[in-house]
Amino acid sequence: MVGIRVGNPVATPLHAPLRRVVVAATLLALSACSVSDVMSPRPSVDIGVQTAAVPVPQLAPAPTVPVPQAPSPSVSTPTSDNARGLQALVSSNPMMVSYPRVTLPRSESASRAMPAEEIACRRRLKRLGVKYQDLEPINDGGACRIDWPVKVSGLSGNIDMAPAATLNCQMAETFARWTKNELAPAARKRYLTGIGKIRQGSSYSCRRIAGTSVASEHSKGNALDVMSIELKNGREIDVRKPGFFAFRERGLLNSVRAEGCDYFTTVLGPGYNYDHRDHFHFDLKGRRNGYRACK
Repeated sequence: MVGIRVGNPVATPLHAPLRRVVVAATLLALSACSVSDVMSPRPSVDIGVQTAAVPVPQLAPAPTVPVPQAPSPSVSTPTSDNARGLQALVSSNPMMVSYPRVTLPRSESASRAMPAEEIACRRRLKRLGVKYQDLEPINDGGACRIDWPVKVSGLSGNIDMAPAATLNCQMAETFARWTKNELAPAARKRYLTGIGKIRQGSSYSCRRIAGTSVASEHSKGNALDVMSIELKNGREIDVRKPGFFAFRERGLLNSVRAEGCDYFTTVLGPGYNYDHRDHFHFDLKGRRNGYRACK
């Protein structure tokens, strides 16, 4: 400091008060500081404390990657359209009504490429009074396929098909002709009324014949199972063997079996075996020498 000599033994009285003020100020300044204050100054906001003025940014949690869990072996995973190949089922099973799959209407663009024989078949369906809808091709692997399927919901004479049957066009046409020419007249002759509904137990279904490795005609939409016939007066005729005194019902079912063989290559019904105890099976299976199986 200018004009001050610290430690000068010869100091004038004028300088002594000033020296004492300077020394006191210096000691006061040194007492207000510490080593810790110089080395690590305190922040204005404590870490970990959030205020309105200085918000602490929140870190987003780390994304969790889901780990696929294998299904429990005790729980069966249902399958629909992704089911492939022949199913180990009996040759006819009423529980397989409407094979569990999603069927979609065929688009107009796809219909334009329809073969001539399929177009002609659909014209005949319309002349027969069949209510049907074209579906997208069905291909469930192996023999289980229909390239040009139709879903039949009604037949000539306002006969309902319950539920609607998925078939190839040739099978749909044959069943429609048989119903119009044989089944409906036989019912009117015996019961004096028409048919209101045909209850079917299986149309298209990816399966093989029970006890064999042979693909069922159901897997081609080439077969249909009839469980019962409902008349327009509300009476329902079960195709199982009728009672001894059920003469009209017996006569109708005998006609179903006999006249069906003029249209189909296979007609199997009650009395043939246990699997067919409660329905009639009709198909158009191709065999050598035109052999027909009517049992």
